[in-house]
Amino acid sequence: MATIGTRLFTFFRGQPVGKDATGNLYYQERRARGPGIRQRRWVIFAGPEEASVIPSEWHAWLHHTVDAPLTEVPHRAWQKPHLPNRTGTALAYRPPGHDYKGGHRAAATGDYEAWSPDGPEQRLPERDVVALPPQGV
Repeated sequence: MATIGTRLFTFFRGQPVGKDATGNLYYQERRARGPGIRQRRWVIFAGPEEASVIPSEWHAWLHHTVDAPLTEVPHRAWQKPHLPNRTGTALAYRPPGHDYKGGHRAAATGDYEAWSPDGPEQRLPERDVVALPPQGV
């Protein structure tokens, strides 16, 4: 939730630009700030303030990568819907063998042999050595 300061700044100086699928509201300053100074852009989150819930098309607009939000760009069939970062939550990815999944990994297949300093010596292929002439002579 936005602070009272952000709410007041948005009320007096903000111009609504759009809204994303999750309900986040995007604003920019009503007036230009001066020559060579970019307008401020910000977001009022619909839920908890988590930067990873901002879709890429709005992220590009917030960071002045594009001049207008990319909301009119059609999504391709291979694109997946935007998902926020789930690290640290119960929905986070946990690979097989993770402590929360029982802590048991699959047995090794035997195709890996660990390096040992006492193991068989491996020599690099010998190369022809070319003597360089002395410098400064």
